[in-house]
Amino acid sequence: MSRPLPRAGVPRTYWIAGAAVLLALLFAAAATVSAANGNDGGSGSLTAPAAPRTPGLHSPDAGFARDMAVHHQQAVEMSFIVRDRTQDEAVRTLAYDIANTQANQRGMLLGWLDLWGLPKVVADEPPMSWMGTSGGHGGHAGHGAAKPGALMPGMATKEELARLGAVEGRDAEVLFLQLMTDHHQGGVVMAEGCARQCETPVERALAQGMVDAQRSELTLMADMLKQRGAAPRG
Repeated sequence: MSRPLPRAGVPRTYWIAGAAVLLALLFAAAATVSAANGNDGGSGSLTAPAAPRTPGLHSPDAGFARDMAVHHQQAVEMSFIVRDRTQDEAVRTLAYDIANTQANQRGMLLGWLDLWGLPKVVADEPPMSWMGTSGGHGGHAGHGAAKPGALMPGMATKEELARLGAVEGRDAEVLFLQLMTDHHQGGVVMAEGCARQCETPVERALAQGMVDAQRSELTLMADMLKQRGAAPRG
């Protein structure tokens, strides 16, 4: 991964969004270490904590980890594409923050699957099927269907990714911000689902951190689009 860009001159709103992301990561990382060490947060207790229950193959915990890892990978890809298509400091800084944050979160999700002894891909598992297990929703219903050619709601199609890689300057900035806005909206719905349904405390904490950070970035991206005379596509 390339080195971070200088942050001089970046408006305070960018720092607020970045701080929210960093806090979410630090909290989740600390919780992961605590869980791995069997620390239940008490002091002086002589009773060993109960062993955590390993999530099942098709549980919300495992389904979210698999789906969000895929979802995050595309956000990282789009972020690296736009960093080569514009010299705008604000957009490139946002792209770096998204790529760095979501690559780290993706590593955590895949690491949990390894710890649980579960596969990272299940051939017969439809994307987001785990979200239909509670809340009265069925499959994709109530969550917005993925557009034709996209794997999950919010994700870009191959054609959209190709177009992002072909435009430059303001056109690249606007398209990236629009695509990433769609992407975050889909990601927030998924993370909210895990925050409600997942049974692993540290995973629920990470999911809620994703919701908070991506909502902050959605507000930031709406402002950035407005500055460029554009708006979200939805």
